[in-house]
Amino acid sequence: MIRSEILKEIAPILRDQLVVCNIGIPSQELHAIDDQPTNFYMLGTMGLASSIGLGLALVQPKPVIAIDGDGSVLTNLGTLPTIANNTANNFILLIIDNGSYGSTGDQPTYAGQKTSLAAVATACGCDHVVECQAEDTGKVLQEALDSSEMTVIVCKCESGNAKNPVITMDPVVIRDRFMKAVQA
Repeated sequence: MIRSEILKEIAPILRDQLVVCNIGIPSQELHAIDDQPTNFYMLGTMGLASSIGLGLALVQPKPVIAIDGDGSVLTNLGTLPTIANNTANNFILLIIDNGSYGSTGDQPTYAGQKTSLAAVATACGCDHVVECQAEDTGKVLQEALDSSEMTVIVCKCESGNAKNPVITMDPVVIRDRFMKAVQA
């Protein structure tokens, strides 16, 4: 399975949650699969979906799922100890680990080689870390939501991108409709 297939599978689970989605192609894929006002599409800040998701979870009670990639998390490794030391039991970080920088041409990441992001998250102090295969993502995500415990999920999948158009919605519109969804 590639990332877009995982997103299609988990879209029904995401629908009732606040979602902060990683930049570039992951956001384009989620937008094409199931655009929702509760989805915040990152359009230009690589590595910050997890940090923004944690901040959002800390200031309001609704569940927040940050969908990040292995390349983005490797770009901002400081997010994992920050998450570990700032518990928000309404926060789930879903790292879709395809072993590549998918939005820039599928160059390999170290997570596709010797580096285990699940081991890094555990070493940083994250208490609930689950590594799963792509086909188990929906079940693992639902279990994390049901547990009401901050969870880091590292979903291992194949590299590859679906062909989708860029998001033409103005970033201000994305922000404003998401803020309304947060406040609802």
